[in-house]
Amino acid sequence: MGFRRKAKVDKNQNEIVQALRKAGASVLITSQLKNCFDILVGFQGVNYIVAIKDGDLPPSQKKLSEGELNFKDNWRGGQYHVIESVEEALKMINQ
Repeated sequence: MGFRRKAKVDKNQNEIVQALRKAGASVLITSQLKNCFDILVGFQGVNYIVAIKDGDLPPSQKKLSEGELNFKDNWRGGQYHVIESVEEALKMINQ
């Protein structure tokens, strides 16, 4: 299938997923999908599409890939977020 690739998971993804689940959110990991996003988060009736980037990397290495950017630009539903930390993840669901 064209949507599968070897998963490249940012080192902070596990920590972010655990924190969101601890806060009561549902989290579906989708980072194995190509040209998409990393996690789908549901919290209090709202769905968040989330790309996770490693906050420790330089800005040039935190950019969305061409496929991720294309997905983001063409997505017409839900909220799309790019986050780098647990703090940003929790802020996202508690806005």
